[in-house]
Amino acid sequence: MMSTCGNEVKDGGMEKEMKETKRKISLSNCGICGSEESKYRCPACLTHSCSLQCVKTHKKNSGCSGVRNKTAFVSISQFDEIALLSDYRFLEDTGRFADGATRDCLIQTPRMTMKAKKLAASARKMCITLRFLPITFTKSRENSTSFLRKEQIFLWHLKLIFPQSKAEFSQKRVSDTQTLEQILSSYIDPMKSDPVIRQKLKAYVQAPSDHVKVFMKAEGRKANSVRYHELDIHKSLRDNLSYKTLIEYPVLHIVLMDKWEDYPPKGPAEPVSERSSFALKSKGVEHKEEDNVAQVSPLLQGASAILTVTPGTSPDTEPPREKRAKTETEEGEITDSSDEEEEVEDKRENAAR
Repeated sequence: MMSTCGNEVKDGGMEKEMKETKRKISLSNCGICGSEESKYRCPACLTHSCSLQCVKTHKKNSGCSGVRNKTAFVSISQFDEIALLSDYRFLEDTGRFADGATRDCLIQTPRMTMKAKKLAASARKMCITLRFLPITFTKSRENSTSFLRKEQIFLWHLKLIFPQSKAEFSQKRVSDTQTLEQILSSYIDPMKSDPVIRQKLKAYVQAPSDHVKVFMKAEGRKANSVRYHELDIHKSLRDNLSYKTLIEYPVLHIVLMDKWEDYPPKGPAEPVSERSSFALKSKGVEHKEEDNVAQVSPLLQGASAILTVTPGTSPDTEPPREKRAKTETEEGEITDSSDEEEEVEDKRENAAR
């Protein structure tokens, strides 16, 4: 009997110690219901909770993920063995993720396929600069553009955006010999268009033909300097795309008159060679008498040769020939290094010929 009583007293003392320890760990009441003693703490935002129901309520109301921020700053005074172990596991996960990325077949795939290179070469012959995105991009996957070698015709994947009706349409295998008027007739023509599409584009169908313009975004520009090409609706798609840059396929914006001001046109770039030659000619005319031919005596200058200056030429003012041949980019336009590489290749081919 005495031993049994002693055991009961010991068990009661241990339970009391555990409760006191648990009370010290909890430190506060539940931060969700506020009625019970907290048992859990959110790893992400350190919110206290008492039950699974309170945890779910906390995540639903606050949008908290419940995942601890492994890269959060920890001061030296709070850095313990648990923080060290957490950092070690984080580095292991990073190494595992990097190793998995090197085995990914999509990452190892080249950026441009052979088909894309052939399309770009065919477009270059028609004075169209065609660029391609990596194959993981949505625009690259939905592109269905093809080229018929025998007929020398592009069958474009075309995207039409009607901003006033908030509608977008994609059309496949559009021949570049068609005019924009023929392409749009199946959308906004009162007689030839589909009745369902005609109802969506009611504002365009009712508008006069001279109140409709077609724009295409000028690629290769900064985000704060967006410009658009105004296309001729009576010309073919090939003529409208000539001397322009495309990314994957053409995206046309069909805009009514009241929104034309939202599509600023892209101004033509002035060749640097013309400006520099004009400046040199005007400078030569103004200072013809002063810069004619000046010979300086070597006795006065202490030099060993006669310095001869020709009209309009100076080692400091005359730019190199290659720089003068390039065209000046418009403000906000981003130069593409691939264009320079293509120019170098063309020069090499011409020199070989």
